[in-house]
Amino acid sequence: MSEQSWQDRVDAVWADDTLAPDDVITAIDALASERPEDDPVALFERAGARDSAGRESEAETMYRRALELGLDDERRARATIQLASTIRNLGQVPEALALLREEYERAPGTPMNDAAAAFYALALVSAGQADRAASVALRALAPHLPRYTRSVRGYAEEIVNGHA
Repeated sequence: MSEQSWQDRVDAVWADDTLAPDDVITAIDALASERPEDDPVALFERAGARDSAGRESEAETMYRRALELGLDDERRARATIQLASTIRNLGQVPEALALLREEYERAPGTPMNDAAAAFYALALVSAGQADRAASVALRALAPHLPRYTRSVRGYAEEIVNGHA
């Protein structure tokens, strides 16, 4: 069976809103079992299933292993964001901040950059840095505005520099 058809089946599980969280885990684990035990993509999908079911401690281990084994750029970004969100929820805010800052600064303008910004802002709030979080969120939002992009970027800078 081809790589794409496997991913299509994984995506179908994620798209099925009728599945309970434990059923998603069961379905994703069944699909993951079709791949080698240390397949990073399968580990990433298994981690995500556990994460979305509230089983963060299990997810953390799998995310870390998937990242260690290597993922393509998009999955690496997603796994990093998801791992950071998970460990933030587990109280590991400093590490979450470091991971998200690195991902946010890695490649501005890439498809996952806004997602990294959103989760970076959440981690900043968790760290008691609401002003900085607002600045990160505004910078991510600014390019999507029909007008005022330059003004919003300027205000985001003022927030960081303590002038807003």
